[in-house]
Amino acid sequence: MTQVDDGLIAFANRLADAGGAVIRPYFRKPLDVTNKKGEHAFDPVTEADRGAERAMRALIAKERPDDGILGEEFGEAAGKNSYRWVLDPVDGTRAFITGRHEWGQLIALEEAGRPVLGILDQPVLGERFIGVNGAAHLVQAGRSTAIQVRACADISEAVLCATDPSAYMSPEQQAAFTRVHHKARLTRYGGDCYIFAALAMGFVDVIIEAGFKAWDAAALIPLVEGAGGIMTSWDGGSAQSGKTILAAGDKRLHAQAMALLAG
Repeated sequence: MTQVDDGLIAFANRLADAGGAVIRPYFRKPLDVTNKKGEHAFDPVTEADRGAERAMRALIAKERPDDGILGEEFGEAAGKNSYRWVLDPVDGTRAFITGRHEWGQLIALEEAGRPVLGILDQPVLGERFIGVNGAAHLVQAGRSTAIQVRACADISEAVLCATDPSAYMSPEQQAAFTRVHHKARLTRYGGDCYIFAALAMGFVDVIIEAGFKAWDAAALIPLVEGAGGIMTSWDGGSAQSGKTILAAGDKRLHAQAMALLAG
């Protein structure tokens, strides 16, 4: 595995600082909400999303101009080397505009197409989750604490999370999700990217999502894997496309959930 050097890790943290500085003043304040009119009936975006991505793009352009960028709000800018930054400035905009804290900045660094660093930053709570070099940490108030998934050998003991199956899954996918839901001990809905932090900390056992994009998934892969978990598509393939997501803290549980999803 390629090691990400300290300079790149520090730069990724500066991107999160820059984005968070833009986002914080907008939270729980009156703001204009625009419907992007994508594949979902309501796909909101605000100046917090756009402004944060602009700030991060400007910093990359100034200090790492040869790196590529893929962002949710302003698309892709090709790079001249093997690095690409993948940015989702506010993952969970629906939570953001309703005054709830279950959202975060997602910042990933890909090398040769593979995510090697992921940050999930909640700038209002002051929580920054970092997955890099095979480990995961929560940085809060300047203190870094290693985080780890928990063991869960059987679906009957599992806490299952999903953001909203009715909004993001097809009828066939909803039926597959329901098979897992019926076997799990507890199911909780909502949370967007923040539930992946809960999994990495050992409070959630399995997450099933669909309808993600590359910028939704890229930062979460190093975080989940760094905490000792596994994150794939529903059929066990790469999670990078984001079309379907199956994340678990325990590989035994992941195998059970994958079998149930397959029918």
